[in-house]
Amino acid sequence: MPLLLRSSIALIIGLLLFQATLRSQELDFTVSINADVVQTTERAIFTEMQVSFQRFLNDTRWTDDRFTNREKIKGNLIITIQDQPSIGRFVANAQIQVLRPTYGSTYETILLNFADRDWEFQFTTSQPMIFNENNFSSNITSLLAFYANLSLGLDYDSFSPLGGTPHFDRALLIVNNAQNSGSTGWGQFQNRRNRYWLIENLRINSQYEPIRQALYKYHLQGLDKFLTAPDETRNIILESLQEIQKVNRILPNAILTIAFLDAKNDEIINIFSKGPLEVRRNVYNELLKLDPTRRSKYQKIVQN
Repeated sequence: MPLLLRSSIALIIGLLLFQATLRSQELDFTVSINADVVQTTERAIFTEMQVSFQRFLNDTRWTDDRFTNREKIKGNLIITIQDQPSIGRFVANAQIQVLRPTYGSTYETILLNFADRDWEFQFTTSQPMIFNENNFSSNITSLLAFYANLSLGLDYDSFSPLGGTPHFDRALLIVNNAQNSGSTGWGQFQNRRNRYWLIENLRINSQYEPIRQALYKYHLQGLDKFLTAPDETRNIILESLQEIQKVNRILPNAILTIAFLDAKNDEIINIFSKGPLEVRRNVYNELLKLDPTRRSKYQKIVQN
């Protein structure tokens, strides 16, 4: 083969690979299925379930934006099957974790660490995973698509003020479409810690917008600068907590506030294990207002 032709082919292949990288899908989730309590000899279905769910999350194009492989949003979906009432029907709970890199370091901060106890779905061998955001197709694709869009929204909010709004709009549409399905976890009147109330806080009720603004301040203006300006970062994170507390004073025990602290409590303790004592005391006082059940943990902030 002539050298010029080989070079041309290599260039074309390189361009195609480069374009494929630019157009990579947005998510890089790891799905785990724990079905130890389920009494069945058909264990292979759980392996197929894991592969199918992971491919659905990671191979679907959720936006028109271009992501490189290193820009993908990492996360974990840990599903614990609690029961199999009938063939192909499963009752489970799920833990959803969404991660975000921090600038200039290998540290990944947790954006979301949420326990969803209302997972019920149908799944059979070779089941196609069909999703249409304008219509309800199945509970499992709605569940996965809801958390895909929620993950995108939280990530975008952390990089620009209210930047996740389009993704929360899609998550809200999924909730609205699923409410008539009869499945649990989508309804306004079922319980206060479900998917409806999560998206209500993030998108329906504008009183919670300061918390979303605080996510941006906490991450882009604060945490991303920690290595170069730790004391400045601590002050910015304190301001973020104070803004969240302003909302908490009016709307106490909101699911968005609880979810934020479930994700961030250990990180905040680590950040404020050092620094000026006055700042640490102020953070401690804010945390006691926001999250009094973890008082003993937060005492570490002011002990040294």
